[in-house]
Amino acid sequence: MSTDYQQAREALGARLRELRFTCPAGRLTGRQLARRLGWQGSKVSKLENGRQTASPEDLRAWAEATEQPDAYPELAARLAGFESHIRSWRRALAHGFKPMNEALTAEINRASEIRVWEEAVIPGLVQTPEYARHVVQRYADLLDVTRGVEDAVRARAQRQQWLYQPGRKLRVLMWEAALRSLICPPSVLIAQLDRLTGMAGMDTVELGIVPFAAPVKIVPAK
Repeated sequence: MSTDYQQAREALGARLRELRFTCPAGRLTGRQLARRLGWQGSKVSKLENGRQTASPEDLRAWAEATEQPDAYPELAARLAGFESHIRSWRRALAHGFKPMNEALTAEINRASEIRVWEEAVIPGLVQTPEYARHVVQRYADLLDVTRGVEDAVRARAQRQQWLYQPGRKLRVLMWEAALRSLICPPSVLIAQLDRLTGMAGMDTVELGIVPFAAPVKIVPAK
């Protein structure tokens, strides 16, 4: 999904959290709200942190459980905006990955510093072409996009020129799983890890790894 979509989803999550905090009967914990709704606590957390898209039924139940049913129309309007965005996103994908690549390239070129957290795959700005090809192909298969894979791979490689421009800084923090995910053949992953090792010495790149054994205070997910 696009950055705009994710930002909107996170904004809705912040609004849901606000409703939980301002319950007329008293501020609710996530666990208390989950009990009222009959949900797993993880669902409350995912909705509030923008990691899951709510359904209209979810939003109505949330408004009622936080004793603020009048908030539902506003929540529903936000969701309708999501759905409109998804439709336009899918229309763009009907023409392949090119429109999305052009938008992302423009956004990256405007930046002087980029910070990335990734828990599943190695980020695009440090991918080898072969690793990128496997990642893009997986998305193409999932989204039923039938063209543009090679163009997307080339676009990713071209965006990496940003790393060699003065005054740029890429800060990447990855969960250890991103280094181990076999989204590609082992030989491709080995070459990708070798590239990461080489990039660790660049002035414009800062790499960090959160190991599996590290204690964490929050779930290591976007």
